[in-house]
Amino acid sequence: MSPPISRRGILRGTLGGTVLVSESCAPPKIVGERAEAPGLAPPDAGADTVASPRLEFTVNGAARSLEVDPEHTALELVRNDLGLTGCKESCGHGACGACTVLLDDAPVVACLLPAVALHRRKLTTVEGLAPAGELHPVQRAFMAEDALQCGFCTPGFVVAASAFYRRWRAEHADREPDRDTVAAALAGNLCRCGAYDGIIRAVQKASAGAYEKPLGPEPAAPRYDARDKVTGAARYTVDVRLPDQLEGKILRSPHAHARVRKVDWSKALKLPGVAGVVDLLHGSTTLHFAGQEIAAVAAVDARTAEAALAAIELDLEVLPALVGMDAARAPGAAPVYPTRNTRKSAPNSSEGPLLPLGWDGNVRGPFKLFSTHKLKARGAVDKLREQPAEGVLVEGTYKTQVQCHSSHEPHACVAHWTAADAVTVHLSTQAVHAVAEDIAERWGLKRANVRVLAPYVGGGFGSKAALQLECVAAVALAKITGKPVRVALDRREELVTGGLRPAQEIELAVATDRDGYLQGVTARAFADAGCGIGATSTVLLRLMYAKAPKDIADWDVVNHAPPGKPFRGPGGPPIFWALEQAVDVAADRLGLDPVLLRKRWDPNPARNQLYDWALSLKTWRERQPAQSDRGRHRRGLGLAVGGWFYFVQPSARVQLDAGPDGIVVSTACQDIGNGTRTVLAETVARVLGIAPAEVVVQIGDSSFVPGPTSGGSRTTASLVPAATMAAEQLRDELLERAQALAGARGVAVAGGVRHPGGLVTWQQLLAGSPPLRFVGTRKRDQGGYFLPPMSDLAPGRYVAGALQIVEVEVDTRLGRIRVLRSHTGVAAGRIVAPALARSQVLGGVIQGIGYALYEERRLDPRSGALLTAGLEDYRITGIGDIGELDVHFVEDGYERVNGRSVGFAELVTLAPAAAIGNAVAHATGFRPRELPLRPDRVLQGVRG
Repeated sequence: MSPPISRRGILRGTLGGTVLVSESCAPPKIVGERAEAPGLAPPDAGADTVASPRLEFTVNGAARSLEVDPEHTALELVRNDLGLTGCKESCGHGACGACTVLLDDAPVVACLLPAVALHRRKLTTVEGLAPAGELHPVQRAFMAEDALQCGFCTPGFVVAASAFYRRWRAEHADREPDRDTVAAALAGNLCRCGAYDGIIRAVQKASAGAYEKPLGPEPAAPRYDARDKVTGAARYTVDVRLPDQLEGKILRSPHAHARVRKVDWSKALKLPGVAGVVDLLHGSTTLHFAGQEIAAVAAVDARTAEAALAAIELDLEVLPALVGMDAARAPGAAPVYPTRNTRKSAPNSSEGPLLPLGWDGNVRGPFKLFSTHKLKARGAVDKLREQPAEGVLVEGTYKTQVQCHSSHEPHACVAHWTAADAVTVHLSTQAVHAVAEDIAERWGLKRANVRVLAPYVGGGFGSKAALQLECVAAVALAKITGKPVRVALDRREELVTGGLRPAQEIELAVATDRDGYLQGVTARAFADAGCGIGATSTVLLRLMYAKAPKDIADWDVVNHAPPGKPFRGPGGPPIFWALEQAVDVAADRLGLDPVLLRKRWDPNPARNQLYDWALSLKTWRERQPAQSDRGRHRRGLGLAVGGWFYFVQPSARVQLDAGPDGIVVSTACQDIGNGTRTVLAETVARVLGIAPAEVVVQIGDSSFVPGPTSGGSRTTASLVPAATMAAEQLRDELLERAQALAGARGVAVAGGVRHPGGLVTWQQLLAGSPPLRFVGTRKRDQGGYFLPPMSDLAPGRYVAGALQIVEVEVDTRLGRIRVLRSHTGVAAGRIVAPALARSQVLGGVIQGIGYALYEERRLDPRSGALLTAGLEDYRITGIGDIGELDVHFVEDGYERVNGRSVGFAELVTLAPAAAIGNAVAHATGFRPRELPLRPDRVLQGVRG
């Protein structure tokens, strides 16, 4: 007989607590406290608790017998009781597939499966797909085809794909499945990095027998850390489990606007298993959004911590809330930040420092730093309003939605004070070096006494580039409890405070003369970054069609919603959504090819090479006239371009240690899926003429020499020159040693030094060498930078270019848009790791598809409560949504750039939404102005 199944507590919320609203005006009482109990223990079982059943099952071929809590899920059992951390928790509600396991050889999501359902069943996790030390054919294929990026979702995909592989091979032998069949089989798994194209290709080839073991040894992988990621061996912050580790949870505001009178956690501290509570308001008494952090608790386990949250009593005065830009700008709207001091506390939503700007109620601005020839631009627009026959004037208001970062690995931190003045922090971060400095400053510690570790990071996209409150809470709780504390956000918390791209409302005008030459561009943009400021969405407009006069400005509109954060290409997708559609409208009215019109206006040498490429494409040459299809399903082709800054981090260093044990390269950087390990290994290997596998790469540790933040497309541009310098120093040192040993002049060649007596390899030279150490730096470009470095970030003198062509099919009956195929051209200098570069480009395009068609965070307009609370209703691009994908790199130019690589992670996200908008207009005649392109909007536009 199977044990009893209980589902109580499986799907538990964390965004609330007990709320007592009174009319008293007692002063706030908010302090941090440690429980006084001499020891910690889990709470005693209540009288109505079901006894812990004993399960008999097999896991990865081994028989197991365990007593389990009937409330636990299979995911909790696998990760916590069995220690098999390849199975990941991401969404917590069965939508993402990161926790996929095989139950009796059938794929299931472990987060929804009660642990007691494993009784007398066979469980297989990613760690058990192949015998120890070997790889399953699907794992081999994922490695060889680079079917991964950050790797957090990879084990779930591999497990699900292994089940499809087994069924397909049994029924079809060596026949290769088509893309749609593979996509349908893996539709329950999501990849936020967008590695879908490689995943489809890997599963196709594995299922056709291309990666069976008898065919050869383990395949070479383009990605340095691929094996760890496909086997589940890669350990992320959420996988860290230290002795006596406590679980931290955060109490959040249930209201969008309230005044805190009192926070009483005395009852919470009396609960068995609760170790301590800390304040997260830090003296503030005003709550600015639903979900704002108030306090954090630490307890022996998550369930006890949640009980402690529910026991905290809040005395709040609920105040009227302004949710959204319309409410904040309404006549008579109360200011969110009523005084100069409160305005200083507004969160910074940008990547850089805030400039002092004026305020008018809830509107901050304008920011106009990059306007040029404002009067001329405004005059050109005004002239065409009065004399339309003198040229073409395109005017319109374009709107975009809030987009959430939605990294698969949540924001997470495990903090452990190793001494009274020293702390080690395991953190999911994009900036181990910078965050270590921030922690040292915040807690008054010596920099050498702070160590931040992030060996693997499950995505960030800009949301993990600074010190965040989950880290503050974990460090503070660890300090007062004396034990390691983990704080990890759940998916609902991620969608509230994990990060978001601000919504935009952009009023744009483009003016040309009668011959089609650009006379001026004006733009007024209003950003909804919630209670945050600093969106500056029009900055990138200055990079486009640079010779044209421009009058551009933007404003922040603050309201009672979660604050924004920098998101891959900050400010870019919204402004290009507006600008690049306006250019297409101008081309249509002028009767010109949209590519040729852009080429006429655009002096950028990078994009001009891409225009020539686009004109050579058969897809573009054979483009049908607009609205050629008249049936239910109508196809269209759209084009858009983008430009992005070239940044470097001048402080970046790369250390190279060499000796009898080999070559080790290290830097305090991290790999968030962009391939930092691979770039470092390949750079050093290229200088020495050896295989990248012969180089040991160590990153993700702030104790190494300073490395760059993974953001702003600066990583490769910063690290490659520094790694090259260090490798060249090693090469030259070993060359001198070889010449001294041989007594004759030699020359460095691939793998070693050739001299009249033969070849001596690097390994032979290092075998008799004392330990050698070299540190490479990132030298300035020829001619210096565009501006002096600020906050350790220097803008280069180049603007990288991208061009996007998208073909869509519009269902005019249901309003659905399907992306059929896309061509992406990138001109960003030398490509260091081509396979990874292609994956990075496609990931940006796929995120752009989601931004255009699906993603939309919704709040209750009255209460500010989150309505899109999970990945079922906050939809990101799935594996069946991407169509066929093509990438073209132009590597010419950038000769004055040190290393000739300028980065493109942001660049490739800018144009997809606009290209899709132009394709929809080409197919149907409906010119979309608001994102996302939901079916209701498409139907209204097509029929209107």
